[in-house]
Amino acid sequence: MDPLRRRLRAAGLPVAAVTATTGGGAAARAGIVTFDDGSALFAKTVETPVPGLFEAEAEGLRALRDQGGVTVPDVYTVAPDLLLLSRLFPRPIGPVFWERLGRMLAALHLSTRAASGGRFGWHRDGFLGRMRQENAWNTDGHRFFAERRLLRWLPEPLVAEALSPADRAALERFCAKLPDLIPAQPPVLTHGDLRTENVLAAPDGGPALIDPAVSYGWPETDLSVLWCSPRPPESQRCFAAYAELAPPAPGWRDRMRPLYLHELLSTIAHGDDTWGAATLVREILAPFRPHAGAGPDLTPQRGQ
Repeated sequence: MDPLRRRLRAAGLPVAAVTATTGGGAAARAGIVTFDDGSALFAKTVETPVPGLFEAEAEGLRALRDQGGVTVPDVYTVAPDLLLLSRLFPRPIGPVFWERLGRMLAALHLSTRAASGGRFGWHRDGFLGRMRQENAWNTDGHRFFAERRLLRWLPEPLVAEALSPADRAALERFCAKLPDLIPAQPPVLTHGDLRTENVLAAPDGGPALIDPAVSYGWPETDLSVLWCSPRPPESQRCFAAYAELAPPAPGWRDRMRPLYLHELLSTIAHGDDTWGAATLVREILAPFRPHAGAGPDLTPQRGQ
């Protein structure tokens, strides 16, 4: 917590205590800050400031709230080395919370379908974790996902080290096949990093989202990250509630793991592959290797 305390002191804030917490995102130091008057906020910093990192996060939170009606923390302070947000809380147990999340995600995606004018991307590059997320506009969703969400990671040193030439060739074949594998979807405002740990509870107990990597993209990319993240059994109610309001194209469950590739490649690039992300990448891409046999089997694996 020392870097965070230093940044808070440098900002001249009347801090009484800082309690360490998780949920700061990749490489961030995060904590609940209690001020001299007894009020509390969530704060985070990074050891080495990344230009534009916290500014992009704050902008993404505002976009989700203002354009998509999503519950997010209020932004109090944005600086190159410090972000102060209103405090959120651990998720409650039970299906009601997850149903509310599914309805909130459906409303986000439905209400922003026309906002980008049919373009995929964002008006600026952002960040996924601490690494740049490329968001150059494109009217072709398959090309955008291939170039900006998958192939973009191949030059990263840790990805180049983890994937063999055969792995990279399989990814390129997968990208070439995307129009046959993923049905066309209108661009919507996406959270972009909808891992389970980025879903918390607002003071009223309802769902709230943190750590966005926003852009206009396929709605199923948001679903894929949440689907493949470790989550409790009652979270299935989230997807059922979502489908009631914004039914995905048939076979959407089969597309969750392939679409999750972008999150897996980012995990490897960040050096966070302590659990087998590269192995899972190779499993997903196995049908796209030469002489792999019949067409790709995109059946989702239980527990993923």
